[in-house]
Amino acid sequence: MSRSESLAAYLRAQARRRLDRVESKDGGRNARLALALLDTAAYAASLPEDDPLILMLDQAGCYGPLGCESFDPGEAGNQLIRHWDGGEPHELLLALPPAVGAAGAAGA
Repeated sequence: MSRSESLAAYLRAQARRRLDRVESKDGGRNARLALALLDTAAYAASLPEDDPLILMLDQAGCYGPLGCESFDPGEAGNQLIRHWDGGEPHELLLALPPAVGAAGAAGA
């Protein structure tokens, strides 16, 4: 599985998690955010392996220390995605490396 595919699979799983979330007064928020995550997953799947966004995520450690593991943004990245309010797909992907990097620097 390529890094782009791994990222897309992770985002699709997060979208499913959003869809499974039942909140009586969310006004459709979880469904909208799930759609935004699915849109971001489709965008991520289309990125070539040498795309700057993929390389930034790799440098941030989202693919493990050797860059060949499944996508995992760590707790800081998970929190960012859980609290993301939607937007353009590249905006979420651009926000991940600083969040992951800041968490790594704080833990060092």
